[in-house]
Amino acid sequence: MTPALRRASSAVALLAVALWLGGLVALGAVAAPIVFSVVPLPWSADAMTVVFRRFDRVAMVCAALALVTEAVRALARASFRRIDMARAGVTALAATAAVFEGMSLSPRIAELHAGGAIRSVAAAGMELTRLHDMAEWCGKAEVVLLAAVVVLHVVAFSTPVDVEPAEKIPSGTPR
Repeated sequence: MTPALRRASSAVALLAVALWLGGLVALGAVAAPIVFSVVPLPWSADAMTVVFRRFDRVAMVCAALALVTEAVRALARASFRRIDMARAGVTALAATAAVFEGMSLSPRIAELHAGGAIRSVAAAGMELTRLHDMAEWCGKAEVVLLAAVVVLHVVAFSTPVDVEPAEKIPSGTPR
């Protein structure tokens, strides 16, 4: 892989991860707690349902971009180092969580909310609570995984790519 392609793919991946990670933190740790504490139900839930559904699309696009950059990196060089495999694997796990949340959890939460479910009240409310807890878990897992992706990018980028292992000298050969 040329240095220019390596830098460009890292830049695209890191920008996608930064948007995705920053959005998760901003919504989950800042916006949602404030909205739910200041705006009365059901309006707070209405608003945050729309916000999270829109962010799900952003997160899935960012996940796709990050995965595409990993595919480009894998196809552009003959050897894919362990650090590259680790980064690609962690990126894939984070992407899986984002897609699961965006395609399964959030639509079901929105459906239950639209149907009048209230968390922990009756069967629908218990299901809403269960799904909400799963969505929170996915979001937290994505934050940890994405932070790891950033670290793995930094480590991989600071490690020389084209370093060949030292040539082995057969034992018993004079040096």
